[in-house]
Parts: sequence; C-alpha cells; structure tokens
Amino acid sequence: MPLQHSTLLQLKRWNTPTIYNGWEQITRMDRTEGGFNREPTTDYMPEMGPMVGYATTVIFEPSNKDHVKNKAEAWAEFRKYVAGVAGPKIVVVQDLDKPDLVGAFWGEVTSNIHRALGCVGTIIDGGIRDVDEMKNAGFKALARGLCVGHAYSCPIRWNCAVEVFGTTIQPGQLIHADKHGFLAIPPEDEEGLLEASVFMDRNECNTVIPAARSTQGKSIEEILESINRAGADFAEAVRRKFNQEGEW
Repeated sequence: MPLQHSTLLQLKRWNTPTIYNGWEQITRMDRTEGGFNREPTTDYMPEMGPMVGYATTVIFEPSNKDHVKNKAEAWAEFRKYVAGVAGPKIVVVQDLDKPDLVGAFWGEVTSNIHRALGCVGTIIDGGIRDVDEMKNAGFKALARGLCVGHAYSCPIRWNCAVEVFGTTIQPGQLIHADKHGFLAIPPEDEEGLLEASVFMDRNECNTVIPAARSTQGKSIEEILESINRAGADFAEAVRRKFNQEGEW
C-alpha cells in the first residue's frame, strides 16, 4: 500500500542525500546498486525543493516521425494510464535518442495537463522546454538538457520499466528527488524510510557536526580527539538503532 500522505509530506522536508542516508541503513541492497542516478542530472527548478511521488513511466523517441501517425490516440491512452494511478506522481521518461536532445517531451502545455492529473514533476533522460512556464505550473523537472522544439515527441510505450540516467525504475516505485539527483525506493524499504532518515540526521546533529563546529580555544590535538570521540558515538548510535556496524 502507498505511504500515507502525511508521511510523504514529511519525506519532502528533507533533501535527497538525507533520505539516502536513512535508506542505506534499512535496505538489504548493496548501497552501490540502489535506484539512484549514476549520470549527472540537472534540476531546473531547485527553488521548488525536493519532490516525492510514485513513478509513472513512459518511453519516447522524438527523432522518429512514424510514431506520430497515431499521436492523438497515444497521448489519450497515456493520459488515461497516468490518471488511473494514485498520486502524487512523478513521470519518469526514457528518451531513446539519448544522448542527443532532438525534441522535448515536456513544455508548458504538457506540464499543465499532467499537473492536473496529479503529477508533481518529472525525471526525463532527455530534453524539456518552456522552463519558466513549467515552473509556473508547479511542475518540477530533473532533465538532461533543454530543447527549443518538440520534434516528433509522442508516448510510444508506458507503464513499463524505464532506464534513465544509468538506472532502471519500475512503475509505482517511490521516488525522492532534488538538485542532487534522485533515489527510487524498493517497495520493501518504504515503511521504515522516514524514521531511519530522521534518525540519521539527528545522529549527525548530536555527534560529529557539533564536534566539528566547537573548536574555539582548542588545540589541533583536542579538536581531533573530540571529532574522533564524536565519530565513535555516531557509529555506536547507528549500531544500537539498526543492529549493524556504524561507520566512521
């Protein structure tokens, strides 16, 4: 079952690296194999803060004009699929023309339409346009780059696994994204994610960060001793909370 809306709102209060710190404590996956971007992304609306939602997925190929023969029907069916998914939703788009930026999938019109369908934004391994207008619609975008035109942009497959920025995302995965990139959460890791993320942030604030900031009047030896002691306290708190070895 999807997380409660109140939990999603609380997850949105933290940046994506903080969510990753919590996730790596509760997941059984190798921390190098999670659903995060392995290639650079650009957040074109960083002032909007993080976005949190469930993935709806689509593939397009803007260089191929054959796809627009049934353009109206394809867009109608894709929008029907998006509308039928519980929100909040993030549309994750695979561009088959990558790395070329042939045409934009998103612009002013498409972002307004999908915002009306409960989508809070997109992660697209391709291009967008009308950035200011997308922002005005309240539709956040992490993208590969900008385009002037849309070429032959049209949905060709949807509700399927997509590969974006070097990782695979499945429909329905919970996603947290901001200016640092994105993290797609495995379903089994959703429930404990918020608690773990909040704990890790508080643990840092109670141990290593104060030690690093409290240096006035101390010698270098005293500073190093204080930091090392705080690091041990940090690791011990992680061990007690998650029953695993903390790192320092």
